[in-house]
Amino acid sequence: MAGCERISSRSDIVLKVSGMSCGHCKKAVERAVGVLPGVSQVVADVESGKVEVSYNPSEVGLDDIRQAIEDAGYDVQD
Repeated sequence: MAGCERISSRSDIVLKVSGMSCGHCKKAVERAVGVLPGVSQVVADVESGKVEVSYNPSEVGLDDIRQAIEDAGYDVQD
């Protein structure tokens, strides 16, 4: 099919993030990570403090995702 792009590889990670306490926090983290190239899905859960990310590692790295969360004002825990 002309114009179709094949997805080379997809990775899913779950990060523990502290500092999220409300819907605004959830949206801020999802927005910060969601704009990164190669990120296809971001779901932040305030209650569990977890952020699930589906991404293409050939386009964006885990360090970039962590940095985006930290730049939004939240801490990624190891």
